[in-house]
Amino acid sequence: MDSMLLNIILLVFLIIGSGFFSSSETALTAASKARMAQLANQGYKRAIVVNTLRARMEHVISTILLGNACVNSFIAILSAQVFGVYFGDVGAVYAGIAATAVIFVLGEVLPKTFAINNADRSALTIAPIIHVLVKVSYPVTHVTQIVCSGLLRLLGVKVTEEPGAEERIEELRGAIALHADADAETRDAGQMLHSILDLEDVPVADIMVHRRNMTMIDADQPIEEMVAEALQSPHTRIPLYRGQVDNIIGVLHAKALLRAIQANQWRLDGLDIESLAAKPWFIPDQTDLLTQLEAFRKRREHFAVVVDEYGALMGIVTLEDILEEIVGDIADEHDVNVEGVQVEPDGSFVMDGTVTLRDLNREFGWRLPDDEASTVAGLVLHEAQQIPSVGQIFAFFGFRFEILERQRNQLTRIKVTPPIDQVTKLAKMVIGKTQSRHLPDLHADRKP
Repeated sequence: MDSMLLNIILLVFLIIGSGFFSSSETALTAASKARMAQLANQGYKRAIVVNTLRARMEHVISTILLGNACVNSFIAILSAQVFGVYFGDVGAVYAGIAATAVIFVLGEVLPKTFAINNADRSALTIAPIIHVLVKVSYPVTHVTQIVCSGLLRLLGVKVTEEPGAEERIEELRGAIALHADADAETRDAGQMLHSILDLEDVPVADIMVHRRNMTMIDADQPIEEMVAEALQSPHTRIPLYRGQVDNIIGVLHAKALLRAIQANQWRLDGLDIESLAAKPWFIPDQTDLLTQLEAFRKRREHFAVVVDEYGALMGIVTLEDILEEIVGDIADEHDVNVEGVQVEPDGSFVMDGTVTLRDLNREFGWRLPDDEASTVAGLVLHEAQQIPSVGQIFAFFGFRFEILERQRNQLTRIKVTPPIDQVTKLAKMVIGKTQSRHLPDLHADRKP
């Protein structure tokens, strides 16, 4: 009788052990990497242990599986002995059924369910014990890992120790996407993080101020006219050109101009505007935003002139332009901040052809491709493979594009009707507002 009681007590402990190993695997796998890293940076010792274990996860899994296998085997053996006393030879069958049910419910489902719902807390609790077990079982698990790796290589399976940079970036994107349906504050933060990850894939040509929209000063003008243009401009930095606009000879800073006028007793006679201008910084139009942001920081400059492969002027880009790609403009939470877009009562959009696809995708959650074209007009031209006439209608990617205005070969006004699910989503944003209105200018405060 004493041996029977001992067996039952051992069975209870073995079932608890089975649950411990099962919950440990789930907790260490499901625990938040970001939170563990933050706690470790704050000096929390158990979080440091968790991170140490996760860095050697193959040994951790081997240790847990080894422990679970041993515990479950002993559960089966003791169950057979206990049931054999009461049921004789058929007791082994009953023991198998009972052990399977108990292990499944109490050793697997229950502990794993608890661990998945309390992953961080469970990981911090069990980490010290698992850490000791990993060290104790290392000789066995190490040999096991060598055998398994060898068998996998024989089968042609590549064994990788660490994920590459691309996999890590995709993991970051996935983590951000998990919170896409969270509150507005979290969504905004997620959009900014996505924008940071996208900087390396976006050329400056996609966000620059195009040459036709630039404010420039002709250096051959009389000094009075040059100063008047500089003071009337809303921008603090203005390119100077001589002869033709492609011949940029300098960048005039409004503050430098005012200092020079003050030093000259507020007289314009004798001022040399060209000598006040800084040397222009030319960059290729295919420079990605991340590289350009780093270049701005290293050179401690805020302004660059963008040229194409032939050296022709394309536009200008500023540090503010890149920062706006990350944070956007500060506006009312219900406003849609895309320059040159007008919302119609039927849920369609009337927009300038120069509106960028990136702004539309980011603001409205669309997925219009921006690989081959950066503007909505460019997308229509690329997909239509022709220069459309006014009144023509096209359907691409589930959207309807109607050409409203055209100047020579340039599409200046386009009506875009999104899929019905996008129209329904937007309707919630415009309820209570005017039937049709112009949207705030995304770059109204841009100051080159």
